[in-house]
Formats: sequence, C-alpha cells, structure tokens
Amino acid sequence: MYVCLCNAVNEAAIRQAVDDGVTSFRGLSIRTGCGTQCGSCVKLAREVLDQALAETGAPKSSVKLQFVSNS
Repeated sequence: MYVCLCNAVNEAAIRQAVDDGVTSFRGLSIRTGCGTQCGSCVKLAREVLDQALAETGAPKSSVKLQFVSNS
C-alpha cells in the first residue's frame, strides 16, 4: 500500500527503513522523502513507522509537531 503518493513511498519502504535503523519520523523523512511535499501522508506514515518500530521492540517515535505563530 502506498503511504506517500508524492514520493512513491509504500509501507514496505517504511518497514525497510526501520530495518535499516531509522527510529524517528524525521529520519524517515530524510531517508524516503515521506511527508516533505503536501503532508497528507504524515499521520499514516507515522502509524506505519510506529507499528514497524513496535515489531522490532523499539519505542514509538513520539516527537510531537508544534506550530508556532510569528505574531
């Protein structure tokens, strides 16, 4: 199943990234480009990442996104 259509990232690519040592969403984005275009895949990509991390026994990627106003 494709998770990020903009960068053609599928679930298998996310799982492979975890197998190769990725442990955070930032790392996943750097490796695959996931979440770097329109952003509509971020929620699903994070869910797949967390599931893959759980299967390896690693903790969830718990980084929260926070938006700061410039005003």
